[in-house]
Amino acid sequence: MRDLAARAGITTPTIYAYFESKNDIYDAMFGDAAAEFEARMAAPYDTEDSAAVLVAGTLRFVQFCTEDVARYQLLFQRTIPDFEPSEESYAHAVMALEGTKRRLATVGVTDPKHVDLWTALTTGLVDQQVSNDPGGDRWARLVEDAVAMFLSHCQIHVENAPRASLTPRRSPTRKGARR
Repeated sequence: MRDLAARAGITTPTIYAYFESKNDIYDAMFGDAAAEFEARMAAPYDTEDSAAVLVAGTLRFVQFCTEDVARYQLLFQRTIPDFEPSEESYAHAVMALEGTKRRLATVGVTDPKHVDLWTALTTGLVDQQVSNDPGGDRWARLVEDAVAMFLSHCQIHVENAPRASLTPRRSPTRKGARR
């Protein structure tokens, strides 16, 4: 708290005039970061091609997370014991996830388990980048391959699912694809 107060140019007791506890400070930080994340992910993309938007969105996600690792940890890793963001602060994170679900739906990915797999895949790339090549791009360079692999995986499962469970989607263009 002393370091935070010193950086803000105030005394430690002054912080408590604005925040009741450390968790309230974390909540304000989470809310600001989640709002910034939501805005970044919702910004227009340079393409209308759905798969290209997934690649661009994943690259945005990787960049957002790696440019401020502490913010990434606060938003996505739950590293602070006993901290839960307030409903108000968490609402921005929920909206960002809804945007991700909409982008995934444009390529026919709507199954909740595939959405979970997507979040695991993308945060896994970030975790590897942050842990093993900070400041580099070793795992960020894998985004296009990861998106292609993910879409291929979902295609196989979607194509083999009972027809009643499918949402309308484009026909496979690959020669010899199962129907």
